[in-house]
Amino acid sequence: MIKHIVMWKLPKEKDGFSKEEIALKIKASLETLPALIDEIVSLQVGVNFNESDMAYDVCLVTDFKTKEDLNAYQNNEEHLKVAAYIRAVNIGRCVADYEY
Repeated sequence: MIKHIVMWKLPKEKDGFSKEEIALKIKASLETLPALIDEIVSLQVGVNFNESDMAYDVCLVTDFKTKEDLNAYQNNEEHLKVAAYIRAVNIGRCVADYEY
C-alpha cells in the first residue's frame, strides 16, 4: 500500500475569501474525488485548528494500492482540476509518499 500525505499553508485572505473559507472549499473539493477516481482506496481531509506558526492549514491523507495507482490519481483530470485551484490559493506545500 502507498500512503500519500499533502499539507498546505494558506494566506489569511485571498480574493475576498478568508483562510477558513478557502480551507473548507479545498476540503469539500478533495472529498469529491473518491467517487470520481477508482484508484483511491481511502481519503481523509482535515482542517487544522492548531494556531502555531509551524502548523499547516489543510492536510490530505490518501491510500493507494500501488505507486502506479498514485500516479494515475495524480494525472487524473478530476484531480488536476482540484490541484489547479489549490495551487492558486496556497502559499506553502509539503508532501510525503511512502509504502507500508
